[in-house]
Amino acid sequence: MSVTDQSPDAAPFPPLPRRFTPASGSSPESGLPRRFPAASGSSQESGLPRRSPGGSDNEPGASLPRRNSGARPRRVGRHRSLHRISVASDAPALVLAVPGRGESAADLARHVAATAAESCPGVDIKIGYLNGITETLAEALAPDPSHSQANGRLDHAPHAVVVPLLAGPHPAVDLAAALGPHPLLASALHDRLYEVGLARANRARGLNITAGATGILVVADRGPQAIGDAGVTTVLLASRLAIPAAPASLGDPASIDAAVQRLREAGATHLAIAPCVIGPETDPEEFAALSAALGAPCSAPLGGHPAVAQLVAVRYGEALARIAVASH
Repeated sequence: MSVTDQSPDAAPFPPLPRRFTPASGSSPESGLPRRFPAASGSSQESGLPRRSPGGSDNEPGASLPRRNSGARPRRVGRHRSLHRISVASDAPALVLAVPGRGESAADLARHVAATAAESCPGVDIKIGYLNGITETLAEALAPDPSHSQANGRLDHAPHAVVVPLLAGPHPAVDLAAALGPHPLLASALHDRLYEVGLARANRARGLNITAGATGILVVADRGPQAIGDAGVTTVLLASRLAIPAAPASLGDPASIDAAVQRLREAGATHLAIAPCVIGPETDPEEFAALSAALGAPCSAPLGGHPAVAQLVAVRYGEALARIAVASH
């Protein structure tokens, strides 16, 4: 039976169900569900959630949680090195063993020592030269009995850790391990190449980012061990620059010729020389002669690059860890 056929005495159809019963005197739409109830005296839209809350707690949506801005808190103070280490007050001194002498070597040593102090604050840092008759390494290593007694040191505890100011092994220096190989050295070589226009400052994935060189000859100090250590840094540098790089040894013409041939076979047409040395351990004239012989520009040695001082602190911290393990 249709609605029109329903008898007058029949009960009317019941009303359709509503989600919410509208309040008295309100419009039919007021019964629709709301995400947030509207504040008294505000418009209907004021109860909707806002993505960006207002500045005042009394504004609509101010109670919604704020999204983190993503800003990272800055480290306070001057010491923001990622390689900063903390040591005990009675930690051994750090003795920087410096090859060579002269005012330039002394200036470099003092600069590296001062910068390294920022990465390991509170550590007693000394400088000992491997050449000359004053301020020698032996004098820097001489213990200070009064200092040892004041700090309650045991007689068998080491009072100094030697860190050579060398990027790699040196045939005339038989001391602790050198600073390399390490990714920081690759970063420093990259910076030195950039400073003379041989590489761009930033990395670019999948792109050749060199500005004036298509192959890098990484020249380490003398000896096969120096080439082996520099080979690791060379691989890291080639990855940063996205071009071929090959290690060679200073003063070894055979290794230099072999490295140049490898670069040529890899398609390099414009070579550049990256000295993987700190500076005082080599004669700068040797790099100038090599640059002239190959017709390839040469960047500066690592020198006082911040990575050098950071690596000094890293090697010092590693030595402390070994000492701690051996004492247990």
